[in-house]
Amino acid sequence: METFDDFTISKQLQYAIADLGYEKPTPIQVEAFPVIRSGRDVVGIAQTGTGKTFAYMLPILQDLKFSKEIHPRVLILVPTRELAIQTTEEIEKFGKYLNIRVQAIYGGVNMNMQKQMVVQGTDIIVATPGRLYDLVLSRALQLKNIKKLVIDEVDIMLDLGFRFQLTNLFELIPVKRQHILFSATMTEEVDTLIQQFFRNAETITIAVSGTPLANIEQRTYSVPNFYTKVNLLRHLLVDESMEKVLIFVANKRNTDRVYSELESDFMGDIAVIHSNKSQNYRIRAIDNFNAGSVRILVSTDIMSRGLDLDKISHVINMDTPRFAENYMHRIGRTGRAEQEGHAILFYTDREVSFKEDIEALMGMKIPELPFPESVEISKRLLPSEEPVDPNAVDDRQIERNPTKNAGFHEKSLKNQKINLGGSYKRKIEKKYKKPKTRGDKNYNKRNKK
Repeated sequence: METFDDFTISKQLQYAIADLGYEKPTPIQVEAFPVIRSGRDVVGIAQTGTGKTFAYMLPILQDLKFSKEIHPRVLILVPTRELAIQTTEEIEKFGKYLNIRVQAIYGGVNMNMQKQMVVQGTDIIVATPGRLYDLVLSRALQLKNIKKLVIDEVDIMLDLGFRFQLTNLFELIPVKRQHILFSATMTEEVDTLIQQFFRNAETITIAVSGTPLANIEQRTYSVPNFYTKVNLLRHLLVDESMEKVLIFVANKRNTDRVYSELESDFMGDIAVIHSNKSQNYRIRAIDNFNAGSVRILVSTDIMSRGLDLDKISHVINMDTPRFAENYMHRIGRTGRAEQEGHAILFYTDREVSFKEDIEALMGMKIPELPFPESVEISKRLLPSEEPVDPNAVDDRQIERNPTKNAGFHEKSLKNQKINLGGSYKRKIEKKYKKPKTRGDKNYNKRNKK
């Protein structure tokens, strides 16, 4: 199939495809369409940016007939709130000329409002597992009519700890259902899930996770420490050819550090996003970045999967990921839809082994650029970068417990006391010169002096 005209789809879907400007399907869309329509369970393995959402939605929408049924017939599970919102928006675009109802369910917002919306009826639910499970337990939402279950980015969903909710949700959905799973990686945990719940699934593999996209130019710099990375980043971002830059940082604390260091240099042109930010803030940051009103977005790995961000020219890795596949997800944010992309990797001496793992996974060396002479080498270090003296004594521990590590010490005054028994026994013995015994009420009277 070279064009969407080769698909057996309705005119309404053809009109929507034309409005979106899609000219020809991606390989995953070509391979998945007939299998999903056949009703078989499907496992799709394809890199991020290859059109997975449309790959499963096109055949689903083709076969989804009009219904006044209140309870949903299609359930799509995604790992993050942002992906739930984006997937819902994409479905609305695909089904622009179809009479379908779609509802996004995710945490971070008032659950009562979502209860009111699902009660009105919907055809498709796009949800994060946690909030969906809460709605089902509260009986605001019933899954008894689900015919198709889609699990998107299942590997990251399991990484986020959603296995409990997934397993319980499977038990609440009718046994006669079609499973459709899409992911960029196949891990042991994902394989276990498939073996447990899928029936004779057909696997479609378009590109292994370590295959670098040919249209992404990759470069790397050796940098001594974090704040020198910040200086190099500041130097690179001045280049006007970096039209839209997504910067990945290892954790939330360092993400905020990068943002605070660059905010004054790129005032109004930079935003930050991570899981500690409010839902409204995150949505606004993504919208501004997509609209082009913000050129630079600093983020944790929350932005490396699933989200379809428009025309990112450069991806910069402030750190080298511990897991090589995460690097592939990150750089997959650029070079989408056959556009040219650029990826830059910073690494320190401590991160050399991580970089080598990435290169081994891709089967190629990332070209290294010389460190710019004009960039200052910072002496400022993160706490984790401070050298460790093996002979140093932690003064804080000594202050908290001065007797710690002492082999011998005097017992405390409390521990020097001898156990004399209960106070009742001692008082009776003092009064009657002999302990009171049970069974003889007159014993103490006879022996009283």
